[in-house]
Amino acid sequence: MHHYTSHIEWQRGEQPFTDNRYSRGHDWKFDGGAVVPGSSSPLSVPLPMSIAANVDPEEALVAAASSCHMLVFLWLACKQGYTVDSYRDQAIGILDKIAKGKLAFTLITLRPRIVFSGALQPSAAQLDELHHQAHDGCYIANSLACDIVVEAAT
Repeated sequence: MHHYTSHIEWQRGEQPFTDNRYSRGHDWKFDGGAVVPGSSSPLSVPLPMSIAANVDPEEALVAAASSCHMLVFLWLACKQGYTVDSYRDQAIGILDKIAKGKLAFTLITLRPRIVFSGALQPSAAQLDELHHQAHDGCYIANSLACDIVVEAAT
């Protein structure tokens, strides 16, 4: 068993609170010292109460799914003798209404673009299998209820 922690910090400061016009800007602080400015999504809470430049939880969830898939993919590719020069993904998450009108992620689409070098190059079938294994090995994908689709370039 592993434990992961984060520290979220928000302060009201001098702004009113009960009028619901307070800033949703806050900080995510991690054990390694990284601080990420967070906010609600401007799609959920209008500007200026949200901060568009900050990472919102919805973006972070999509990024976590993409990052986890990539990290497992790179490990598998390395184990199989492939040399990966670059890996880029433009992931998209769909937030939609589910039962009882609640909002939830219903789909995350990963669109990795990978550049390999060296004599050993994966075939389209081998690349698909690497993605399948990466999906199966991704802790984040195993934790989410929504579908996660990989649209890999071949």
